[in-house]
Amino acid sequence: MTANATSDATSIPVPRYLIPFDPKRISHFFTDVFVIGGGLAGLRSAIACDSDQSVLVVTKDVWEESNSNYAQGGIAGVMSPVDSFEKHIEDTLIAGGSLCDRDTVEMVIKAGPARIAELIEWGTDFDKEDGGDILLCKEGGHQHKRILHARGDATGAEIMRAVIERARKSPNIQMWQNTFTLDLLVHEGVCRGGLISHPHHGKTFIWAKQTILATGGTGQVYRETTNPNVATGDGHALAYRAGAELRDMEFVQFHPTVLYIAGTSRSLITEAMRGEGAYLVDAAGDRFMPDYDDRAELAPRDIVAQSIVSQMEKTRRPNVYLDLKHLDADFVRKRFPGIAKTCKEFGIDIATDPIPVRPGAHYMMGGVTVDSEGRTTLPGLWAAGEVTSSGLHGANRLASNSLLESIVYGVTAGHGASLAASGIPDELSAVPITNEPNGTETESLDLGDVRNTLKSLLWRSTGVRRQHKSLEEARHTIEGWCKYVLPRQFEDPEGWELQNMLVVSRLIVEAALARTESRGTHLRSDFPQLDDENWRRHLAFRQ
Repeated sequence: MTANATSDATSIPVPRYLIPFDPKRISHFFTDVFVIGGGLAGLRSAIACDSDQSVLVVTKDVWEESNSNYAQGGIAGVMSPVDSFEKHIEDTLIAGGSLCDRDTVEMVIKAGPARIAELIEWGTDFDKEDGGDILLCKEGGHQHKRILHARGDATGAEIMRAVIERARKSPNIQMWQNTFTLDLLVHEGVCRGGLISHPHHGKTFIWAKQTILATGGTGQVYRETTNPNVATGDGHALAYRAGAELRDMEFVQFHPTVLYIAGTSRSLITEAMRGEGAYLVDAAGDRFMPDYDDRAELAPRDIVAQSIVSQMEKTRRPNVYLDLKHLDADFVRKRFPGIAKTCKEFGIDIATDPIPVRPGAHYMMGGVTVDSEGRTTLPGLWAAGEVTSSGLHGANRLASNSLLESIVYGVTAGHGASLAASGIPDELSAVPITNEPNGTETESLDLGDVRNTLKSLLWRSTGVRRQHKSLEEARHTIEGWCKYVLPRQFEDPEGWELQNMLVVSRLIVEAALARTESRGTHLRSDFPQLDDENWRRHLAFRQ
């Protein structure tokens, strides 16, 4: 793989800090390790820190509100004697569109079974065969059955239950909910912690020997998404403002099957349904995936999503359908209880009725560049999970590798940050960082309107299919919003989230414009071919 290419993204300046502050007029809190993000990667990294060190974990909502908690599909791991690390590695590299880092892929996959065993030891109740062995299932892109599930289609919730309980039992870990992290504090080129807004303490400086970023994804920049409302790309944006490198921002994975019922929120329909034998059919009832790929419904996600869009255009319909009526009805309802309950609310019996689906933004492969230990390009800052670009996923994530990455890199980043913190004296002190009020206009904005319009624009311009004209129009429009939204200093999360979403959206559009080829999840209709000679490389951005 060739070296990274680095870009300044756009000519529009991004303010270094979101709000004004004076260290003499703000609260201060000191800790050894500061973890930003309460999903699986964040909590696992906190648990991995030395028990003699103080660790503070913050999340902007409640612990149960994260992409990790909503993960339906499962966690991939080589747990069967008929499977092998080599085959899992091969499947990951093939799905990744030649942009995976092989060393990273090998490290994560080989560490997987031990990390999964820890989850089991902590009480995670994975589904089992009648004989008591762990039930392993198959999903798109995998050669073998290697996906572990819990409670049918509630794997993330079960894993998070066990991990949250484990973290709460750790006396060295403090956990703060409903706490918004506005920015990283950087002094003399080193990350020294972060600036938060706490419901009781107000604006507070968190001074830390080492900081771990684990804020999750960016799905809320799109109108159609499986992500919860918290996934507004905050970590991507604050890392970019602090000067850390981000890369691969053009690679957004669109889950092929999102429940599509007009007027309702979008619900993920797990890939495991296709793994169990569900067919994708169009409005006429015709099964179409074999026409697009020999692997049919079990092709990698990028291929399935692109095929669905093609079939929707061909049939001039807003969706296609998942069909399970050829499978045993009792098995289907028992295997997917959560989805069955959701669909039943709309009069759909998943065992007998076609389920209307279409693609939606699901997972961000791009993010903060990290090495094999979870170290970012900004000294003092580590990162793990969906906020990162680790080299595991490349241009397209293999199904169920995300929870695996979170637990492996959570441990790696936690150990690394903890070791680094142990070498720093305990006499932590505040440093002279200030940010003055900038005198921007205080005229109110309809933030909700800008947010909704941005989400629709991103869906149209940088969705499953992209082309130069719509991307250029999106860049022009977003830069216009940035000129009057980014300089403002808001006082609440609604404004901060919109500013973060604008920063992330700009980077996605810029990266999609720059990559003049099609690879993995990045499909340029005006450049439909793979171009290894010029584009088998990462595109990186720095503030």
